[in-house]
Amino acid sequence: MDNTNQTSVSHFVLLGISTHPEEQIPLFLLFLLMYAINISGNFAIITLIVCTPHLHTPMYIFLSNLALVDICFTSTTVPKMLQNIFSSTKAISYMGCLAQTYFFICFAAMENFLLALMAYDRYIAICHPFRYPVILIRMLCLQMVALCHILSHLHALLHTLLMGRLIFCADNRIPHFFCDLYPLMKLSCSSTRLNTLMIHTEGVIVINGALAFIIASYACITSVVLRSPSAKGKWRAFSTCGSHLTVVALFYGTLTWLYFQPLSSYSVARGRILTVMHTVVTPMLNPFIYSLRNGDVKGAFRKWRSKTCISFFR
Repeated sequence: MDNTNQTSVSHFVLLGISTHPEEQIPLFLLFLLMYAINISGNFAIITLIVCTPHLHTPMYIFLSNLALVDICFTSTTVPKMLQNIFSSTKAISYMGCLAQTYFFICFAAMENFLLALMAYDRYIAICHPFRYPVILIRMLCLQMVALCHILSHLHALLHTLLMGRLIFCADNRIPHFFCDLYPLMKLSCSSTRLNTLMIHTEGVIVINGALAFIIASYACITSVVLRSPSAKGKWRAFSTCGSHLTVVALFYGTLTWLYFQPLSSYSVARGRILTVMHTVVTPMLNPFIYSLRNGDVKGAFRKWRSKTCISFFR
């Protein structure tokens, strides 16, 4: 029997961040601005990397993929939220809700894996600098990115199929701006024990596994850097890792607070705030973190700007 016959709910109502009418226009303008900054900033990073030959290195291959994932990640939730702010129904179909859940989990997992790859890139570059061009060849980088995509889709498919087996009897109002896992599970009138178990086992393995890999990589990097006799060399090595560590802290900090807690202690109000940080604010900040702290990106941007100005005034 398919899922649509097991539940009496044909659609859900996304209540959004606030139900106060006077807050709707300010929220619309705020999220529209953040979404526009996210899209333009990440698109600029991708364009800059594609158009600059000396940035065609493993580190920037991973960074361009991260920027693309950030665009897709935010686009999974924000456009629907902006549409619903002025919608009288604020409805999303049952299958549309599952699709939104699938892509949200998929792009979150993809970002998780890419951050681990970027840590591995920094580990090879700092701990084995002379073997870097031999180890991280272009084909290997593309294969690793492809593997990240496959694992992300499998991870998302598992949790979406588990969500699809839940039964929703009457209440279809989601006190959130998109179909997130915990708010949906709260509405279910069937057992969510298996869903929670998989979040706290498979989900923990995927997220904490990548985080443990990142921590181990930076432990090795720190050990090598501290043994370096040159203070300048130490600072230069650490400066190349600063942007990545900042993004890692933002991503895993919000993700851990959101999902690695019992369903019974989940707070909808706190969850909405943390989800906004995780899905909108962090992807918006990533281009600025990498561009402001990265000399190669800033140099490429200055060259592109000077070329644009010269061609404009000719």
